[in-house]
Amino acid sequence: MNRLSRGFSAICLAAFVLLAVTGPGLFGLPDGEQAPPYSVPGWMDRKIARTILLSSDSGALSWNYKPPRRVSVTGELNYGSINWSTPERTFVLTDSPGEVDLDARDVPFKRALGMDPFADLPKALFPSGGEYRLWIDGEGEAVMKIEGGRWGLLGTDHRGRDVAALFVRGIRVSLIIGFSATLIAAVLGVSLGLLSGYAGGLTDSLIMRAVDVLLSIPTLPVLMVLAGVWGKGLWNLVIVLSIFSWMGTARTVRAMTLSLRDAPWVEGLRALGAKRGYIIFRHLLPEVLPLLLANVALGVPGTILAEAGMSFLGLSDPRLPSWGRMLHEAHTYGAFTSGAWWTILPPGIGIAVICLIFMDLGRKLEERADPRLVAKVGAEALKEAAE
Repeated sequence: MNRLSRGFSAICLAAFVLLAVTGPGLFGLPDGEQAPPYSVPGWMDRKIARTILLSSDSGALSWNYKPPRRVSVTGELNYGSINWSTPERTFVLTDSPGEVDLDARDVPFKRALGMDPFADLPKALFPSGGEYRLWIDGEGEAVMKIEGGRWGLLGTDHRGRDVAALFVRGIRVSLIIGFSATLIAAVLGVSLGLLSGYAGGLTDSLIMRAVDVLLSIPTLPVLMVLAGVWGKGLWNLVIVLSIFSWMGTARTVRAMTLSLRDAPWVEGLRALGAKRGYIIFRHLLPEVLPLLLANVALGVPGTILAEAGMSFLGLSDPRLPSWGRMLHEAHTYGAFTSGAWWTILPPGIGIAVICLIFMDLGRKLEERADPRLVAKVGAEALKEAAE
């Protein structure tokens, strides 16, 4: 069962990486408005229509949905008029020759149809179910865009952007920040931990006091200040997060180096005249590498959560569609009160799932690095088998 869990975590991580690489090609880029704001996912309420393009050439439309959210007409009229018939009445949308660009939200268009400026024109154009028709009495062409309020796999956000495309781009941002910041912190932690543990004396004292000082500083306020001073770019955020993530690795590597520094085989290397750098990077580094890999895997979730927290507070680049930024915008623009759960749950569940994946993989690497954990897991498995 334990092996199945680890294998499942690896498969899920591979799926996230594959989706981050191929997702933009599948879902497109989250740029610009795709549908009305807070359109529901396409698999929800079937009484809400998807976006429909109705040409004056085909003309007829059977409508069995609720009134659409938006209606617009574009095209060109040489002479005559563009007409719209409903089961109840017929509208002359325009009889002015030239380029046609009509939007049901425009007050002049409402007034031209004899409607109140504050009236819901889409509701008047689609009063009930039945047969509708767009045609030209004269010469020209026209296309009516009917935005019904149902879109894609995960609907749209407050700006009408595809939430599924935003979610996929958020995977890439989270993985880049998580891996990059953790790797930089790991390199710093391993280098300073090895140096501190092997050199000892004043070098050890200075490095460990620096670690104590950084650990005593409240991280979030400092991260907020640094993000404000250095800017909100992707790599600025990576550097800010890595600066405050290396201390735990340094302490762990130092402790392991202290246990190896006085080992007989290290004493033998020194007696043979091996230099300090050779001993550290050729012999001590391979010894701490398995533990380092476990710390890296366990450090990625913390970095992802830190990035999500900073993005939720508005401290990330607004051009980066990260999961934390999605939650920030959902909170700021009223998704909670509007009931637009499809803008809240996907990024929240994504953050939780990817953190659990890395924690599970890190636990497996930690078991491989520490024989005592392997023995403990084996004893528990035997006990479960006996029961």
